[in-house]
Amino acid sequence: MTSYPPMKLLSFFLEILPLVGFFIGFELYGLFSAAMISMALGALVMGVNWFKTRRLAIFALFSLIMSGGLTLAALYFNAAIFIKIQPTIFNGIFAIVLLGGVVVGKAMMQKFFGTQFQLTTPTWFLLSRRWGLFFLCLAIANEIVWRNASDADWVAFKTFIAAPASVLFMMAQLPLTLRGRITNDRLINRFQK
Repeated sequence: MTSYPPMKLLSFFLEILPLVGFFIGFELYGLFSAAMISMALGALVMGVNWFKTRRLAIFALFSLIMSGGLTLAALYFNAAIFIKIQPTIFNGIFAIVLLGGVVVGKAMMQKFFGTQFQLTTPTWFLLSRRWGLFFLCLAIANEIVWRNASDADWVAFKTFIAAPASVLFMMAQLPLTLRGRITNDRLINRFQK
């Protein structure tokens, strides 16, 4: 049986905490409270990560700022649509950035994650294209679901379909990422040219 280090389990728990908070908050208090709880937990997770690493993740920061702004708009206008369109906007923006980058010859995944991973240029382009299409599918799916389903069904979709699909898609990209790594020999050859 495989055992997981406590820190990895803690990191995983922290990453899913805002989503869990959103689901529980919806079940107990409704959509508006769920959005506020999720936003507060997202800020807490970002604070913990900053305390541990002294770095802020761009994706997480963008998500928190956008979520905060749209949640405040939902509260101010008393309109749940601002909560429901958050995934559409978030995923749509990243789809445009990633796919637009591929069209103009820039692998935007490398811009975002190039300091964390050393991958070949074709691998960065393939990951950018795949993630861009995946984000586009998520944006379209969110639009279809929130427009045609109840609040409870939309929350279930967000929690039990979209989030696990993202994890599964990320895991499906691991073979490509591992194959596309630049080994020390390849890295040395690249700098000698």
